[in-house]
Amino acid sequence: MRVVLAEDLFLLRDGLVRMLEAYDFEVVAAVESGPELSKALAELEPDVAVVDVRLPPSFSDEGLQCALAARRARPGLPVLVLSQHVEQLYARELLADGSGGIGYLLKDRVFDADQFIDAVRRVAAGGTAMDPQVISQLLDRRAQDQPLGRLTPRELEVMELMAEGRSNTAIAAQLFVTERAIAKHTSNIFGKLGLPPSDDNNRRVLAVLAYLDRD
Repeated sequence: MRVVLAEDLFLLRDGLVRMLEAYDFEVVAAVESGPELSKALAELEPDVAVVDVRLPPSFSDEGLQCALAARRARPGLPVLVLSQHVEQLYARELLADGSGGIGYLLKDRVFDADQFIDAVRRVAAGGTAMDPQVISQLLDRRAQDQPLGRLTPRELEVMELMAEGRSNTAIAAQLFVTERAIAKHTSNIFGKLGLPPSDDNNRRVLAVLAYLDRD
């Protein structure tokens, strides 16, 4: 699996390259700035991009904007964004097109190799990988708002794990219930969030987007 990595801190960038290669990823480019990232994504067409939000020259949201531009040029390009802090707006922008292949991970999480690599693989496969701290903060902020306020406590638990990118099988195992029970909860969540069956939209992604929507 071919990866483009963007991180301005040399030691972290070098560590991520070594970690990815140890798990049989091919790092085709490891860059440190926005312009280099844009060039690498356009020319190398990687299977997944792992991108720091803040890159030179602006050190604002350069990395995120480069990744979003690349997804517009190549719809569905899997992107895993790394951030130092939870930024709701960044997470919303990533999910705004309603498609999969996106992730938002706090940098502290990269020190857990298994968790980081699992997130990269899920995003590359077209799924979502939202940091648990991101989802937790959004839950705290939005749980009383409609239509999220209609979800039961158990449905909120399922929604949180779904937003992290977990499959029904993984959610069932973590909550010690059957897959059939999770399928029922998931169906209820979709119904309460007004997400009817569709061949065109990823309802799991749209459900996550409901958490990130604000008035």
